[in-house]
Amino acid sequence: MEGSIGWNQAITVQPGAFPAQADICMPVPVPIEGVPPGLECLSMVDRIKIKQLVEIVEVISGFETKNKYALKNASGQQVYYAFEESDCCERVCCGPNRGFTIHIVDNYGREVIRIRRAFRCCGKACFGLCGDVPGCGSVCKIESPPGRLIGKVEQRGAFCASSFVIKDQNDRVIFQIYGPLCCFMCGCHDKEFPVDTPSGDPFGSITKEWSGCGKEAFTDADLFSVSFPMSLDVRSKAILIGAAFLIDFMEFEQPGHIVND
Repeated sequence: MEGSIGWNQAITVQPGAFPAQADICMPVPVPIEGVPPGLECLSMVDRIKIKQLVEIVEVISGFETKNKYALKNASGQQVYYAFEESDCCERVCCGPNRGFTIHIVDNYGREVIRIRRAFRCCGKACFGLCGDVPGCGSVCKIESPPGRLIGKVEQRGAFCASSFVIKDQNDRVIFQIYGPLCCFMCGCHDKEFPVDTPSGDPFGSITKEWSGCGKEAFTDADLFSVSFPMSLDVRSKAILIGAAFLIDFMEFEQPGHIVND
């Protein structure tokens, strides 16, 4: 992986690296005993909006750039900033199936969450049927702090739909997600991925919000909303955020762009 960063090596982003949009930041709460540093903010929210930032170079030239995101609370205050690390060749040849690492940093530039997925050749191409085949379905691992696994999101087999299970660090299933059927993924409307408990009770949701004809047609700048109970453990909230990134890559990342680093 180009410019790779060791799995156990946290990174720090200088304040000047933040985009201009990130000028209203969520106040940072005091440290909470037993909570990984940087996840305290998640204890104060029941919704996180993940906004992929528009790259002007990409809009004008059509060249694909590494994704960047702003994560905000329901009031529009920035909670985190995220950026993609991925291999150039995989972005050219594999598009949304590429392996990636998403680094999520707080408003001080400290990495607090790391999301990793290895390359998968056919997770979506087989209409989801091969999700249970070893080595075929996508698996997304979430770490906080970087290097310490707190959970993962695993693709499951489903006909013409997306299906995932969410597990904690002990490999115990804590949530399941069933996406819309393929025939409902088109059209000018929001796409909801309900989050249920293992017994099937509604618990939260991951929603891909409709951004308007212009953005949807000419950019990859998607907008997601992740909803969960305020009382949910912050680690579980971080895992659900990781699930939203996996869904974005698998379902909404547009293939066929030329890469520009």
